[in-house]
Amino acid sequence: MSIFTRDQVVDILFGRLSNEPIERVVAIVGATGVGKSSIAEAVARALDAEIVSADSMQVYRGMDIGTAKVPVGERGVPYHCLDLVDPGQPYSASLYQRDARAAIEDIHARGKRAIVCGGTGLYVRAALDDMRFPAGEQVANPVRERYERIAEEEGPERLHAMLAEIDPESAALIHPNNVRRVVRAFEMLDEGVSYAEQNSGFDSFKSFYDTLYFGLTMETDRLYAAIDQRVDAMMEAGLLDEVAGLVKQGFADAITSSQAIGYKEFLPVLTGEGSLVDAIESVKRSTRRYSKRQRTWFKRDPRIEWFEVGEAQL
Repeated sequence: MSIFTRDQVVDILFGRLSNEPIERVVAIVGATGVGKSSIAEAVARALDAEIVSADSMQVYRGMDIGTAKVPVGERGVPYHCLDLVDPGQPYSASLYQRDARAAIEDIHARGKRAIVCGGTGLYVRAALDDMRFPAGEQVANPVRERYERIAEEEGPERLHAMLAEIDPESAALIHPNNVRRVVRAFEMLDEGVSYAEQNSGFDSFKSFYDTLYFGLTMETDRLYAAIDQRVDAMMEAGLLDEVAGLVKQGFADAITSSQAIGYKEFLPVLTGEGSLVDAIESVKRSTRRYSKRQRTWFKRDPRIEWFEVGEAQL
């Protein structure tokens, strides 16, 4: 695979897309730190397009530095699906599907092209593929609360064993310690849907929109170095203050979620129970692991045309 500079990728995509119908959606995907936002914005400027973010953490207000949102003053094109809810407010791929598709339809209605850009694979597919979610997926409900209570009082193993008794196929796909997913499987059963059946659909790719997919990748050592540099830049930009501000607003519980990389690691620092150096290293380590999961997810999709970039645009 040839290695391209950022500007070369922009030029290639501009040339490739200039004569494509406006209704054809463009997806730019890849791992954290590879430079998706920079390239997507440059392409969007050249094509007079608008960007739909596909990042599960950028939907939260006030979580700006740690999620690498493009600052408002630096946005050269309109962005959609940012700052939709407060931290801790229930949100899901189902709600994202609704919001992203509404944004895409609005963009198309105004005669513009939509560029979906992000690294949350499930969100990309929720927006662009024919994926269907149970109606109650996005909201808190008594079923969820009941099974979460069982996991808390009797342990994750007991909850997983209960699932195995009534839906062994789904239980076989979920690790016993993944309480959130086990609970989700019970919710789906209550709604008449099997987790195993839905999971099997992840390996089939049926488009909802006519979409061109472009993926950005980078040699692992370069990517990890870019991630480390990005975390350092976030610290210089005031990430610790951002975390402290969210805690002050009452969002401490929200930023302890497993997804909130770059936030939960700093809570011990704020309470005096951990060191800043250790927290920064933990963020870098967690982000590198997350990037590996992202690459694994996207590599499964045969529709993506890949470009290896030499270095990220931080």
